[in-house]
Amino acid sequence: MNTRDWPIRAKLTALVVGPVTGLLALWIFATTLTFGPALDLLAARTLLYDLGRPGESVVAELQRERRLSVVQLAGDTALPALAEQRIRTDQAVAELRRRVDGEKLRDAADDLLDTRLDQLVSALDALPAGRGFIDSRKVDRAGAVGLYSGMIGSAFQAFSGMATLPDAELNREALALTALGRSRELLGQADALLAGAVTAGRYAEGEHEQLVRTIENQRFLAENAVADLPPAERAGYQRLTEGEGFVRLRALQDTLVRARDLPAGLDVRAWETSYAAVSQGLRDFELRGADTLAERSVPMAVRILVRLAAAGVLGLLAIVVCVLVALRVGRSLDRRLTGVRTAALEMAEHRLPDVVARLRRGEEVDVAREAPELDHGGDEIGQVGRAFNEVRRTAVQAAVDEVTLRRGLNEVFLNIARRSQGLVHRQLALLDRLERRTEDPDELAGLFQVDHLATRLRRHAEDLVILAGAAPGRGWRNPVAAVDVVRGAISEVESYDRVDVGEVQPAGVLGRAVGDVIHLLAELIENATVFSPPGTRVDVTGRSVPGGYTIEITDRGLGMSPPAMAEANRKLSRAPEFDPADSARLGHFVVARLAARHGVRVELRPAVPGGTTAVVLVPSDLVTDEPALGPATDGAAGPDDRRMAKVTRLATVPRTRAARPGRDRPESAVLPMPAGRTSSVETPADGDGLPRRVRRRGPVARPRPVAVDNPAYRTPEEARRAMSALQAGTARGRRDGARRDAEPSPPEPPAAPDHPTATERDA
Repeated sequence: MNTRDWPIRAKLTALVVGPVTGLLALWIFATTLTFGPALDLLAARTLLYDLGRPGESVVAELQRERRLSVVQLAGDTALPALAEQRIRTDQAVAELRRRVDGEKLRDAADDLLDTRLDQLVSALDALPAGRGFIDSRKVDRAGAVGLYSGMIGSAFQAFSGMATLPDAELNREALALTALGRSRELLGQADALLAGAVTAGRYAEGEHEQLVRTIENQRFLAENAVADLPPAERAGYQRLTEGEGFVRLRALQDTLVRARDLPAGLDVRAWETSYAAVSQGLRDFELRGADTLAERSVPMAVRILVRLAAAGVLGLLAIVVCVLVALRVGRSLDRRLTGVRTAALEMAEHRLPDVVARLRRGEEVDVAREAPELDHGGDEIGQVGRAFNEVRRTAVQAAVDEVTLRRGLNEVFLNIARRSQGLVHRQLALLDRLERRTEDPDELAGLFQVDHLATRLRRHAEDLVILAGAAPGRGWRNPVAAVDVVRGAISEVESYDRVDVGEVQPAGVLGRAVGDVIHLLAELIENATVFSPPGTRVDVTGRSVPGGYTIEITDRGLGMSPPAMAEANRKLSRAPEFDPADSARLGHFVVARLAARHGVRVELRPAVPGGTTAVVLVPSDLVTDEPALGPATDGAAGPDDRRMAKVTRLATVPRTRAARPGRDRPESAVLPMPAGRTSSVETPADGDGLPRRVRRRGPVARPRPVAVDNPAYRTPEEARRAMSALQAGTARGRRDGARRDAEPSPPEPPAAPDHPTATERDA
């Protein structure tokens, strides 16, 4: 049985229940041992009056019937006195049977006495058959004596079973009285033998020897029984034996013992008179002794019961005191240990997390007030409580130090990120100026590559800002089309050429959320490209749904296991605290922070037939109508337009309505340049009013390619350079168109190294 995980109350209860149960069992055992003898003493009176008196009457009647039966067998005729005696015997036997069959006697008797009572009843059942043998003279005088002596012997066996009193003196006296009864029975046997011999005029064969043995046994039993009687009873028996009847009977017995034949001058009348007097005297002495014994047993039983009651009450009181002390001590221990446990749980589950949360909110925390002293006494529990007080103070101080360290680390992150942002913004501004002045398509393509790397560096710098708990600085004043937001996110991904923009339904995103949504989508798209095979494509689609606008990013990778996807969705559903130890899913942390800032919901789902789909639900309060295409209404390109064009420079194909955005290029928008020149020609495009730039090569610089019926295969690098050149031409066309329609806007001031303006942070 493992008790290690038991509650402290159960353990204390087990400690108390064991000793108390043992003490209670011992008390019950001692009470039973004492109560049993008391009941036996009280039962002695019941045994005397329900078995002793009726049994003694049966013995006396059987003795008389035995003498008359022997006399009848010695003579030639039936004796009328025998028939009358049999009636009296039957009445005595019936009364004894009634008492034996009663519940009162059986309840007072033990197992030994029960057995002897059954033997007595069985012996008495043989009485009618024995009488029949006697009447038909099928037995002799010795057989008749043996028949009745056997039934009387069973009665005395039952009397001996009564002598099981708990008091040794009383029990010895009871056995002595029983022995006196047996000696009186032997005297009756001698009287029956002598009566038969006198009636027949001589002894039968063996009767004299039997008579001598009976007389000697009677004297032996009487002497031994008297030795066990109390002094008062011995004195009374001595006076009884000194009487005339006892003296005459003893002299006659001596005469019978000495003579081998029946004496001729035997005074039969004197024998009968002396025998009757002695038998009645012995019977009265036995009955008085039995009554005295019963009367003495009652006060003794009462004394035992009184002592039992006193011992029982004291023992029960001791048990109750032990239980009360155990309960009081157990409750005290349980209450104190529960107090220590409650304090520990409160510190671990409530107070310490609350302290950490307040520290992270920037509040001041008093360690002494948050970890007050708890008094648990001076014993071992008190020592544990004091040790726990130290642990609590140490834990709170450690939390303060940890939050202070994290706050300092966040400040370091933020400082480094701001510095990096300033440098990246200056780099992007420099690249923008170089791109405007560069005419060589190869150099322009290289600058676009560097611009793309700088854009990714800007996103990683914003990751540091988000890790530090601050908000990135990028923002737009005007709404931006959803397709441009998607393109801007793709432009910040390394493997942008693997991303396919599918159907993106018209919609706009409010300017205050554009930067964060671009960053959020870029993180998810980058995850899709990283965790899918290099040869697969990543699809991005967008559509309006009830409650907002949904953008789905689907890759064709191995996907995620259900537990891993559930854990990722749990992290994405809330903005967790940054844990430096959990850097394997840093993108999920950034996405969760950005999504929580604007109420955007992000969920990962299994894709069909394989891979993962990231579903981004932009809430309706951030979604508006798609802004108008082309330049601003005032004829000049605003800062948001310039920055958006720069952000989406990798997706220079204009948006269309009938086809997939960013995938089709109308041939009418591309016009050839005259041969022999290496330049760019700007012509109006068909979608948004911006011209397309077509790169041409003169014969001096490079030989013109031979025209073929089918277009030649382009490597991804050649396609990227062509797209970059086209983007540069588009930007120049926007600028030239703005100059024709209005005065040119003043140039934007350069960004500060560490703190760029809100407009230029993402330029």
